[in-house]
Amino acid sequence: MEVSDFPAPGKLNLFLHVLGRRADGYHELQTVFRLVERADRVQIIPRRDGQLTFTGPFGDDNLCLRAARLLKQAGGSKQAGGSKLGADIALEKLLPVAGGMGGGSSDAATVLLGLNRLWHLELPRARLQQLGLQLGADVPFFIYGRNALGEGIGERLSALDLPRAWYLVITPQVAVSTREIFARALTAHSKRLKIPPFFPGQGANDLEAVVVARYPEVAAQLAWLRSRSPQARLTGSGACLFAEFATEADAAAVHAALPRGMSGFIARGLDRHPLYDWAT
Repeated sequence: MEVSDFPAPGKLNLFLHVLGRRADGYHELQTVFRLVERADRVQIIPRRDGQLTFTGPFGDDNLCLRAARLLKQAGGSKQAGGSKLGADIALEKLLPVAGGMGGGSSDAATVLLGLNRLWHLELPRARLQQLGLQLGADVPFFIYGRNALGEGIGERLSALDLPRAWYLVITPQVAVSTREIFARALTAHSKRLKIPPFFPGQGANDLEAVVVARYPEVAAQLAWLRSRSPQARLTGSGACLFAEFATEADAAAVHAALPRGMSGFIARGLDRHPLYDWAT
């Protein structure tokens, strides 16, 4: 069987407003999702015996396997010709874990997009987004595949055209619990913005104050980054921080000045997911 190696790009929340708590326990959000070039890698080898295997971090309950099982159930158990739907899946992590860049959700989305093509299921994008929402609130965005305004819990998406940009992403070495941060988040703090248009630096991240208070290391590194780029902010529920620049050289200049004990990387903003054309 042919080995297929697919990217699972990260995202940044250019702003994140928490508008209130819903009756189902989730929070009503408004955010702008930006795809970035930095990506995990997902290797998929189709099998004809119905077995699903996984190599990589997070054990047998990882999102990649859960996505494959969900798609197998949705697509029926057999391909044309009588072979059973199966795959060997391997994950290489390059995105920070628990960093607010959506790595696990992106990995799951890439598995859904990749297996939908490799298994010849031809499920439409809207159906894949419905499946993705069962795995996590950010998964539909990666299947949607375009920079977008996200509302609801992030699953109501409207495409946005964003200018070319480069990002310096700082990676504090702490793992932030999304559940804990949302539990402590203030609700009805921000007003809903009228978008489009969207301007760089617009809005704020309403989770930032909670994360900064809980994690002094994040607070210190955000203060340093803001001294170089005043509009720097947290992405998602953290712990990653980012600043936007017009050119790669501008981002590289700040990256070169990182103090000892701080780490990060430069990522180009994308217009579309690399697998965007794999769903309709």
